[in-house]
Amino acid sequence: MGKVSRSFVVIGLGAFGSVVAAELARFGNQVLGIDKDPRRVAALAEQLPASIILDATDEGALREAGVDRYDVGLVSIGNDLESNVIAAMNLRLIGVGHIWAKADSRTHHRILSKIGADRVILPGLEMGRHTAQMLNNPAVQDYVSLGNGFSVVNLMIPQRLSGRKLSELQAGPGVQILGMMRGTEYRCVRDEDPVLQANDRLLLLGKRVDLTNFGDRL
Repeated sequence: MGKVSRSFVVIGLGAFGSVVAAELARFGNQVLGIDKDPRRVAALAEQLPASIILDATDEGALREAGVDRYDVGLVSIGNDLESNVIAAMNLRLIGVGHIWAKADSRTHHRILSKIGADRVILPGLEMGRHTAQMLNNPAVQDYVSLGNGFSVVNLMIPQRLSGRKLSELQAGPGVQILGMMRGTEYRCVRDEDPVLQANDRLLLLGKRVDLTNFGDRL
């Protein structure tokens, strides 16, 4: 039987895994949810295309369930380092092409990286940084770290800057304005100098220190 197109298997349907699985399914993907707790599987039965009760530390059971046909696997088993690591290893052994895994500590992160996980997530650490960035500058609505110190931020224009032209903000050489959102409309500002309105959101690219300095000047 051939591989399923745009397919994801999510192992561990706790708070993190259940949200990821449900969102992937909402986006129209083929998603298989796996957990050894029947209550967790039952809770998502109506939201996922497929869900099964299974112990992911059993390589044979994963093969029998057809997990090897899925393109991407996410291991999100919490509170059990051994099961988490073995499940990730099993996904690699049975041939799942791309493996993501959730880690609960830096040591756990290193172990998962060593056994071949393509991407390891530390949700607590990443959310902590995300929250600190927004608390540090209330104008920042959201941001994405791109690595090497670069980020894209979504910055809200305050009421007092309404009526000013974009060029008057003087973003500086270290900050690139990618565009602007006005309500749900995206506007490219490369060839125009729009008059700003309160609650416009600028999409900015730059190093964290330059973006922070720019935000502090607003």
